[in-house]
Amino acid sequence: MNYNECVTELLKTDGALAAAVVDYSSGMLLAGGGNSSVDLEIAAAGNTEVVRAKMKTMGMLGLNDTIDDILITLGEQYHLLRPVSKQNGLFLYFVLDKAKSNLALARRALTAVEKALK
Repeated sequence: MNYNECVTELLKTDGALAAAVVDYSSGMLLAGGGNSSVDLEIAAAGNTEVVRAKMKTMGMLGLNDTIDDILITLGEQYHLLRPVSKQNGLFLYFVLDKAKSNLALARRALTAVEKALK
């Protein structure tokens, strides 16, 4: 599955608003789609800082572990960040409408897409 196919697959999830594949070494958006109210270029750059900060903190704490995902809960939305284990430097970004989505199913969709990503 290529980057665009990953985004398309994530957007099939109930409550999905936007999805993207991001390079966190540069902050560049590699693929994205969904609701035009979510500026994916800005979101990619901003969430790159979140992923970098968490990885840096884990290193400073001496944690020899990996991040499954990072959940940011807003009043009306969930934002999920999932580093891609097979491709160092990439993460999946997923935005969901909190009232229309199931967080467990969304996380499951992210895991499935990550495994299928080439």
